[in-house]
Amino acid sequence: MTNAESNPAGRRGEPAGSSAGLAAGSEGPAPRTGRVSLVGAGPGDPDLWTVRAARLVREADLVLYDALVDSVALRGLTGAPCFHVGKRAGRTSVKQETIHKLMIRAARHGKHVVRLKGGDPFVFGRGAEEAIALAEAGIPFEVVPGVTTAVAAAELAGIPVTHRGVASGFVVLAGHTSEALDGALGAIAPNGLTVVVMMAVAGRAAVAARLMAHGWAGTTPAAIVCGASTPEAWSWTGRLNEFDQVEIPDGVAGVLIVGDVVSVRAALFKQALSGSSADATDQQGTEAREASYGRN
Repeated sequence: MTNAESNPAGRRGEPAGSSAGLAAGSEGPAPRTGRVSLVGAGPGDPDLWTVRAARLVREADLVLYDALVDSVALRGLTGAPCFHVGKRAGRTSVKQETIHKLMIRAARHGKHVVRLKGGDPFVFGRGAEEAIALAEAGIPFEVVPGVTTAVAAAELAGIPVTHRGVASGFVVLAGHTSEALDGALGAIAPNGLTVVVMMAVAGRAAVAARLMAHGWAGTTPAAIVCGASTPEAWSWTGRLNEFDQVEIPDGVAGVLIVGDVVSVRAALFKQALSGSSADATDQQGTEAREASYGRN
């Protein structure tokens, strides 16, 4: 961690690593307590930030942001110190307890901290954990909803999570622990709802196996959407029992979508899947019809 990262509570404009205003026992009145805004930044495209999210970023004294946040857009909005504290599977990341301490320390020195989180803060974003830590420390905070990736990823790939006559509801699950996944699937009738699984792209074959073990048909329509709303966007559609055969882009976060609603995508893109694309299908096989690249 650099000097600047070790001192995110420093005042805007101070040299990296400056301890001005932070030293214990410094003279002058104690600064008033600041506040923390837990802000959802959507699936990745900064155009999907809410108006309030953008305003709070501009007003911030310090921004702690997640891996899915567009850092270029972020730094274009604010001159405040911005520190990446996001977590990605298989990579070294800042501990959650450290994030809590950074927010609390900065707020206690009168700073307005924006904790900018991918998707929505309270949908698998550990936002509630951060809110509890702030409440226990007596730090004023607010929660600003964001566009949840759980719905946006499917939507941007042309897949509605609900559709009249097809699916009347959906469930969002975390797929990185088999115990939690099994417990949730045990409460769902097979093929009764749309299932969106977060944090499970790397373990997609295991997720498919668990779904089929709970009675889901291997032929159930399924999709994988990675990098939703970003230039790295990639999507695949096929069947649940084909998850283990799919090669996905490296280093791009994604979600799994399982249910008959996946078939709606074909109707939405019927024109794109006919005419000139038919030639591509003849030459390259069905994969030309199942995978797509580029910004959603």
